[in-house]
Amino acid sequence: MPEPLPNPLLMTPENTVLLVIDLQEKLLPSIPDGGRIVWNTRRLLDGAEILGIPALGTEQYRKGLGATVEPLASKLGELPDKLHFSSCQAIAAKLAELNRPKILIAGIEAHVCVQQTALDLLSLGYDVYLAADATGSRFSHDYEIALRRMESTGVTLTTTEAALFEWCRVAGTPQFKQISQLVREEGP
Repeated sequence: MPEPLPNPLLMTPENTVLLVIDLQEKLLPSIPDGGRIVWNTRRLLDGAEILGIPALGTEQYRKGLGATVEPLASKLGELPDKLHFSSCQAIAAKLAELNRPKILIAGIEAHVCVQQTALDLLSLGYDVYLAADATGSRFSHDYEIALRRMESTGVTLTTTEAALFEWCRVAGTPQFKQISQLVREEGP
């Protein structure tokens, strides 16, 4: 049977960048279920590493909000410090260099930096995906409205597990076995 044609709706290791937005020390404690957001983001970073997907991150006003939390900081390396709510200015050159059409976002806060970044990326022609279970806001109403607004403008909502398996695409490989281990981890 011939190999199926690539589906332009799916993320792959060759067409995707993972973007982690502002998961910082002083902001994260005020986000409900922050531990689960960090856990899911760490699993996305591990999956990206297994499959060779580049990962970028940003920090909002590091002086006031602190650094990115561990274990994420050590997986992301040096991060740009930004004052704009959108991450686009901070990562535009790197995105152009990577030349990948799809961006999967995780981070906080959904209704501020995540939403403004997603809308800017859409306006630049990227296909934007949002790992809803690796994203949060201080207040549930802000989170829910942000997801609705982003989805209505063209952002594709997904989950950590769905993204990991979508990146993997096929069972029976060494990478699939590693991704399966990430999926089976006990959550916080």
